[in-house]
Amino acid sequence: MENWFVKWRPYQGNIETTPVKIDEYLPMGKNIILGAQHAFAMFGATILAPLLMGFDPSLTMMITGFGTILFFLITGGHVPSYLGSSFAFIGAVAAATGYSGTGANPNIELALGGTIVCGILYAIVGLIVMKTGTDWIERLMPPVVTGAIVMIIGLNLAPVTIKSVSGSNFDAWMALVTVLCISSVAVFTKGMVRRLLLLVGLVVSYIIYFLVANVMGLGKPIDFAPVANAAWFGLPTFHHPVFQTNAILMIAPVFIILIAENLGHFKAVGAMTGQNISPYMGRAFLADGVCTTLSASIGGTGMTTYAENIGVMAATKIYSTVVFVIAGVFAILLGLSPKFGSLISTIPVAILSGASIVVFGLIVIAGARIWLNAHIDFSKNSNMFVAAVPIIMGTGNYSLHIGSFDLGGIGTATFIAILMNVLFSFSKEEPAINSTSDTKNIESANWNAEPALSVTKTH
Repeated sequence: MENWFVKWRPYQGNIETTPVKIDEYLPMGKNIILGAQHAFAMFGATILAPLLMGFDPSLTMMITGFGTILFFLITGGHVPSYLGSSFAFIGAVAAATGYSGTGANPNIELALGGTIVCGILYAIVGLIVMKTGTDWIERLMPPVVTGAIVMIIGLNLAPVTIKSVSGSNFDAWMALVTVLCISSVAVFTKGMVRRLLLLVGLVVSYIIYFLVANVMGLGKPIDFAPVANAAWFGLPTFHHPVFQTNAILMIAPVFIILIAENLGHFKAVGAMTGQNISPYMGRAFLADGVCTTLSASIGGTGMTTYAENIGVMAATKIYSTVVFVIAGVFAILLGLSPKFGSLISTIPVAILSGASIVVFGLIVIAGARIWLNAHIDFSKNSNMFVAAVPIIMGTGNYSLHIGSFDLGGIGTATFIAILMNVLFSFSKEEPAINSTSDTKNIESANWNAEPALSVTKTH
């Protein structure tokens, strides 16, 4: 019988020339440094996602640390990944709670109930995949479908982002400054600075905002009093879920998006490491679902594996899963500091909106990249309609109702994309599914080259 955990062994090669494999470990000092690097890589996106949904970033940061360690345990150390807060939930949470995009979400309990059910459904899929494999998922959601789903998320969220700064000329200009800061980091820097483009861009734009508003008096100043009064250590505020059918129907279908997203991540990691992790995808889905459910049960966001950390592995060629346990410990320590949470809460709406414009735009492009990598042939009507119709539905927030229940724009578009793909698979046209090996080779090339951007896509 196969052991649940990998059989770790000390790394014996030259770290400058030989990759560190999944089942190898480095001396503790190097592990700590590498773990801190992974914590910094996920930091920007992990705090941004809860802020855009009105959740507590400190609580989310702490939960992602515990979640990453739990993911490590459930997968037995076979899958190197960091679990961070997912962007895929933003549209559904906003629709289910009526969140305006600023401050704390007054209806966070409704979001938590829907997220718990989403995590349970995702975990059930994980159990099924552990028994049956992933072939049926890839047939149900080929690249033409997953690319459309990813694009829909970014396009659906765009109007909310723009509206949040449209009422103030100063905020509109500062949002543009934030966009330029993040974009400049992405284009003009290299190495780890580029990997931390969200974090570095936010810090630079925050400093500019402080100079313009607090020093020059041209805008609403940042209030640092809550930071000064906050304790260095303490527990974040917990919330209890409320289960409302309408909210559940809008948020629970996000598990389909998480499956599509993480399936791509795991393929990329397998191609990058040269190790077969396909037998452990079911465990990974199960782990992500369980962690999402546990996170929402105390007030945190839904969770997903992070592309930022995959990018770090591509740059360092260090794939040891032990490093991610260290990263999780760093995240827990940050989440247990109320002063850290208070500092995050001082980020102005204009800066968050500017960061959102970048993130949601990159989500759209990430969907297009899925099509390009899979060589989708849009001369075929089946591919063209599977992509075109759901994207317009999602962008326009077209929503179907089941009785008094609203599926939401993203949920409806996702459902239609999958339904149309299944329906058109019976046509006489060539199948829309492209060669898995071709996609795998391209993903491998992309991750092993230094990417222009490290994007969370839907997370």
